Amino acid sequence: MKQVRKKLVLENGMSFTGAGYGYEGQTVGEIVFNTAMVGYQEIISDPSYAGEIVVMTYPLIGQYGIIEEDSESKASLLKGLVVRECCETPSNFRYTKTLDEELEERGIACVAELDTRMLTRIIRESGKMKAAIVDESTTDAQALKMISEYDCSVNWSEKASCTSRWFARTPHHKFDVVVVDCGMKHGIVRELTKRACNVTVVPYNTSAEEVEAFNPDGILFSSGPGNPGQLPELIELINALKGRYPIFGICLGHELIALSYGARIDEMRFGHHGDQPVRECSTGRIITAAHNHNFTVNEDSAVKCGLTITHRDMTDGSVEGIERTADRIFSAQFHPEGCPGPQESGMFDKFVKMMEE
Repeated sequence: MKQVRKKLVLENGMSFTGAGYGYEGQTVGEIVFNTAMVGYQEIISDPSYAGEIVVMTYPLIGQYGIIEEDSESKASLLKGLVVRECCETPSNFRYTKTLDEELEERGIACVAELDTRMLTRIIRESGKMKAAIVDESTTDAQALKMISEYDCSVNWSEKASCTSRWFARTPHHKFDVVVVDCGMKHGIVRELTKRACNVTVVPYNTSAEEVEAFNPDGILFSSGPGNPGQLPELIELINALKGRYPIFGICLGHELIALSYGARIDEMRFGHHGDQPVRECSTGRIITAAHNHNFTVNEDSAVKCGLTITHRDMTDGSVEGIERTADRIFSAQFHPEGCPGPQESGMFDKFVKMMEE
């Protein structure tokens, strides 16, 4: 394969040239870094990364290839991938294609041979910014013009959500759960069906009447990309349903639940992406949890709205979980289904217990 050369240009004017993989066209998005050591396939297939260029801090990516059945969604809205080394000869008896082939098929541009840890420090110090992956022949001025014209305020949940309802069934089921798809990972459905739940997945703009028609035992608001403030219809949906059904929110769903009670959502400097330690406030137990978010619930406003803080991030103290027991509603900012990441939080078991009671 003839190796093309690509360039990564940051909004602050810095540029880096490396080897090109995947989609050969040009792309612009918001640049973030991810500290996960494994799970690159789940990351590039996770709808929560819509509109983003992800810098992987782990130096070797692609070493175990792509396994078709492990993908978290059929479509991908990821804008780009930046790695230190892209492995072209994976070693794994389950793999069906290489990372390069998967990126090309999904239309994701990739640039390799860059110092990704240096890039991570730049993002941490500079905060949120846009970036472009372009051909090496593109001038920095042309790339910066593309970046300046790129609009980050897209409603990515609208693009990432399913367009019609679909079902996941399990034998000897005990519960019926409606999942409101805000940009959901398939891992959420797998965790529910493992616990004897029949799952009905509905689009993000489904009405309360349509949700109620499924006669659910519980309702889950999924993870997803973008700014929760752009989704007033989902806040209205939560307000119409809370107190009547057990409700569980994950990541974007967590932020939407907070907004439904009147809490404030703050934008983070560079977000949380990858595995981080989280403290369970009631027990002091420390869990390692997968993260992918750029917004956080403001603690003071959440407490004033009558919400209990159940989990807290140990690196910066930010809110990682909230609860309102009177309304049978709780949520997690992290990803309890992992994919990639640990699955030790017990949040899905808590949701099932709530439906039992």
